[in-house]
Amino acid sequence: MLARTYLTHTQELIGRLIEQQASAIEQAAEMIAQAIAAGHSLFGFGCNHSLLPVLDIYYRAGGLMLVNPIMAPGLTLDLHPPTLTSRMEQLDGYAQIALGGAPIRAGDVVIIVSVSGRNAVPVEAAAYVKSLGASVIGITSRTFTESVTPRNKLGKKLIDLADMVIDNLAPPGDAILSIEGLPEKFTPVSGVTSVAILHALMAETIERLIARGITPPVYWSGNVDGGAAHNERLLAENAGRIFYL
Repeated sequence: MLARTYLTHTQELIGRLIEQQASAIEQAAEMIAQAIAAGHSLFGFGCNHSLLPVLDIYYRAGGLMLVNPIMAPGLTLDLHPPTLTSRMEQLDGYAQIALGGAPIRAGDVVIIVSVSGRNAVPVEAAAYVKSLGASVIGITSRTFTESVTPRNKLGKKLIDLADMVIDNLAPPGDAILSIEGLPEKFTPVSGVTSVAILHALMAETIERLIARGITPPVYWSGNVDGGAAHNERLLAENAGRIFYL
């Protein structure tokens, strides 16, 4: 029955997102739409599992073409043993190296996902982005981040630096289920809520671009007739703001 419990709980969290975070999502979408309308770029960043929601809105059928993920060595679950990736996320000074290769400019928008919002790389990444004159949208858990201390030399958390914060409503520790005979809670929820937030954010951004008379470039599935040609044409037309090819 725990399968049903998990699905019910995540369903409840999605309902709370609608009630509690819709306004923040709308404001964040307006930031992105304004930036895109002015010719600026959109980036997404996260460390390890927090990168996965960004990848879910990147290069996929029905998705906005302009999402540029920042994937740095050691922060994409690409190291073995994987415990090294956790240590990399806590490494002071690595954020500027990790983001330094991304062509972030003043006026751009960078989405940063970090559930706890405490570790060095996501926090320093937000500070670096703002130093460039770009804006930060933080996807994090307020209850989680309020339950822990900063783990970086800045002494700050993502919520302290982000221009707009969207709460993914994950509990401290992220896991939501418990059972007799197991001392630890299990089954995280932040992946589900963060992905839902980012897809909702892209939907709202597309709507606001259309309202401005701008037709946003959106991927068709490569498995439908004409999809490949459609995508090739739009990728060429928007090459100046697409950096992942």
